[in-house]
Amino acid sequence: MERLAQARRFAESLCKYAKKDEVFLAEFWEALVRETDILEEFCYYMEHGTFACQASVKGYTVIDVMVWQIDHFKAALDRRDPGMGGNGDQMLLLAFDTLLKMKQKPEEYIQRMQGETGTDYPEKY
Repeated sequence: MERLAQARRFAESLCKYAKKDEVFLAEFWEALVRETDILEEFCYYMEHGTFACQASVKGYTVIDVMVWQIDHFKAALDRRDPGMGGNGDQMLLLAFDTLLKMKQKPEEYIQRMQGETGTDYPEKY
């Protein structure tokens, strides 16, 4: 029970530093406690500062989501829009949030992850 309370406080602090409101926090927390495997991954990260990569959706882990986000971040930098660059808490929070959403609609997110990339290759534009 204490671990769950600690995870809730961790989620609250991530939301604060990511500049996410109470509505986002409530929706994120509700989804997180519903998906016990992703909650366990979240707790593992909270306790160890690294990923266990035990939770996955169709083979994709939270690290895969972060790599996809970083690719988008680099594309935003190419457009001089720094976005999440200075906010690792936001990137971490949104990676877990995306993994939770991916659990509900795996095909939609897999298609996006496979099709939406940054600008690091010449034939992109």
